[in-house]
Amino acid sequence: MFQAYDSRMPWSRTPTTQAELDEIMAKHEAFLAGRPGGQRALLVKRDMSGLDLSGRNLSDLDLTGASLAGASLVATNFKNSILFCVNLGRSNLRGANLQRVDLRGASLRGADLTDADLSRADMRDGSIAQKTIGGELKMVTVDEAHDMAGATMVRANLTEAKMAGAIGFQTDFTDAVMKNCSLVRADLRSAVLDGANLEGSDLQGADLRGASLKNTVMANVKIMMAETNGTDMSGRMDEKAVGKSMDGLPAMIQILLQRHAKFVASNGAEGTPLDVSGFDLRKSDSLAGQILTGLKANGAVLVGLDLSGASLQGACFEGADLRYCDFTNADLRGANLKSAKLNKAKFAGADLSALPFGSGRFFPSRLNDVEARFADFSGAKLVRAVLTGADLGESNFTGADIREAKFNLAKLDEAIGLHLPPTAISA
Repeated sequence: MFQAYDSRMPWSRTPTTQAELDEIMAKHEAFLAGRPGGQRALLVKRDMSGLDLSGRNLSDLDLTGASLAGASLVATNFKNSILFCVNLGRSNLRGANLQRVDLRGASLRGADLTDADLSRADMRDGSIAQKTIGGELKMVTVDEAHDMAGATMVRANLTEAKMAGAIGFQTDFTDAVMKNCSLVRADLRSAVLDGANLEGSDLQGADLRGASLKNTVMANVKIMMAETNGTDMSGRMDEKAVGKSMDGLPAMIQILLQRHAKFVASNGAEGTPLDVSGFDLRKSDSLAGQILTGLKANGAVLVGLDLSGASLQGACFEGADLRYCDFTNADLRGANLKSAKLNKAKFAGADLSALPFGSGRFFPSRLNDVEARFADFSGAKLVRAVLTGADLGESNFTGADIREAKFNLAKLDEAIGLHLPPTAISA
């Protein structure tokens, strides 16, 4: 793939200072707001290396052939933009929005894309061509080769990204979401994909020699003809049932849910309580909004399921695999999640407070010894919750209510929005 330019001049970029760029962006923002004096930014073939565009809105712009090497692009919005053959090497793109961006032929070598959104981005190969004096097209070598070698894409969203033939040598994709991603013939030698969600992705012919894919979700992944010499896939989860298959349930899950709801509504006089301990429920339909009070799911596998808004008071998930699950606004008062896997689970607005049961007594929610790295607890209620020994690294607690919660012996490295009183970490 290439993009042609009708130019008789040798390839060059327009040098740009920070002051000039700030003026361009001020006019662009006025343009977006419909204010007088506004002008759409023209950034094709500009050299903006090392400059600061953090937080700026560059959506729907054409930056073909530009250089942003070493630039500060934290939380910059590039949605739907053309970054064809752009040099982004060593740039800081943490939290940037690159949804549906044309990144063909771009260099991401050594760039930091932690938490960036690259869903549906096109990251395949691409080249620029110019017309010679004789009118012929000649391929132009812009600068660094098209690759993402050594880039950091921890927790990045690469859902449905086009990465066929991409060079990701030694790239860090830890805990990235790479569902339905095209990685045909990609060079992923010595790359780290630990904990990544690769469900439905195409890795046919990819080079995975020396790569680490520990604890990855690999259901329905195409991996034929891939080079896997020295690849570590320990703990991976594919489409095969982990534990007991849903075929072993006494009835269809929908019927069991109805019986359980009836059991709860009648205070045990009718219906049947639901016990799915040890079962793999990944093929279940959404459980959002379901009445699951007192559910028993110890050791169950529910990876990626939607339980948002569900009633889960007193539910038992001890040792369960709940990675990527959505518990947004769910009622989990008094729930037992001891030793569960909760990496990248969503608990935004959920109630994990202690459950009162009369005479001033409470059943605290138990999250002791859980693995909950990168989990979202923003706005959640954790009053009197027990998180002793929990791994909460880089989880988000912004706006969470943690009164009387216990965090002693918990791992809290880089946790966001967590301000603990001394009583929370006392033994």
